[in-house]
Amino acid sequence: MEGLVGHVLSVFMGFFAIMNPIANTPVFLGLTDGQSAAQRKRTATRALLLSLVIIVVFCAAGKLIFSLFGITLPAFRITGGILVALVGFHMLQGGEHSSVQHPSEEDKDDSGDDVAITPLALPILAGPGTIATAMNYASAGTVTDFVITSAAFAMLCLITWLFFSSGERLVTLIGDNGIKVITRLMGLILAVIGVQMVLAGIAGAISAYGIGG
Repeated sequence: MEGLVGHVLSVFMGFFAIMNPIANTPVFLGLTDGQSAAQRKRTATRALLLSLVIIVVFCAAGKLIFSLFGITLPAFRITGGILVALVGFHMLQGGEHSSVQHPSEEDKDDSGDDVAITPLALPILAGPGTIATAMNYASAGTVTDFVITSAAFAMLCLITWLFFSSGERLVTLIGDNGIKVITRLMGLILAVIGVQMVLAGIAGAISAYGIGG
């Protein structure tokens, strides 16, 4: 039971670190500038529902995707781990998460629906790093792994919605420096998760190909 709880927390924290709803809240406010509170909530709801659908599809179809493109699990874990670790290292250096993009004037002029789809759902919320993380957690292909991964991401989507809905108060409360500190902390967690994925991939490759045996 303790192992299951620990795994659930690990999956949730992995998603929390890479989505970083705290750092993405100012971006959301910029993209929805000019919208009313009700419109912002609708935009957040659509973006997060689409993100959830994307992640659930990749979790469910992971094995099919691997088979279709001839991808092995060790290779995916190594590549995905490098990608996640690079995002983490970039955040640690004080850079922004690759998905944290400042809105252009063109983005701001888009309708709420367009903003909800891109850039919010893709690539800010369900970008390559998030997809790689989700597929890694669900890579065993068991129903339990699928349910845990999907449920953890759904819970994070709900939390992100709460952050987005109260975004202006959150940014005022935490401040720019607070957001920077949290972003660097999330970067450290991401870097560690990425390295763990790489190590798991290397161990799997050694076992699968009999390297060193």
